[in-house]
Amino acid sequence: MAQKPKVDPHVGRLAYLQALVTEFQETKNQDAKEQVLANLANFAYDPSNYQYLRQLQVLDLFLDSLSEENETLVEFAVGGLCNLCTDRANQEHILQAGGPALLISCLSSPREETVLSAVTTLLYLSPSSAHPELTAPPVVQCMLRFSLSANTRLRNLAQIFLEDVCSPSQVAEARHWGTHSALGIPLPKD
Repeated sequence: MAQKPKVDPHVGRLAYLQALVTEFQETKNQDAKEQVLANLANFAYDPSNYQYLRQLQVLDLFLDSLSEENETLVEFAVGGLCNLCTDRANQEHILQAGGPALLISCLSSPREETVLSAVTTLLYLSPSSAHPELTAPPVVQCMLRFSLSANTRLRNLAQIFLEDVCSPSQVAEARHWGTHSALGIPLPKD
């Protein structure tokens, strides 16, 4: 079992979040890293923390963590981004920092929660975006496959993505593209 983060909860919010970021950056213990990243992702749920999290560059920390080999870090990072992306300034930062490509790569995760958070984040990013990679044929085809999933949550999110983000012509094109384009984006394990 991982230790609790080594920060004093009686300090101010900014100082507390700074202590978490510092601990994440300095610790070599993977369990501690996972716990701190989970805490930061939970703090990302509260809009009153958005300004502090942007100031502390936590969005970049989450984005950087999407490339980790540790699937738990990826899961917590994409969950944190999902929590943050309801805010317009956070959406813009994620889009400008190359977030779409990193999030799309999470669609091939074997972890259900990672995939669900990635799809949800892509949904939040799409209305404010002129980023064509969000509706590239392999992504649309992946959503078509997810819309056939036995997992109700994944199936429903994919259907919303197809209806709200994609044009009918994009869906039709992806249907006719053939099964080869979504290789490497398997359904997540239940």
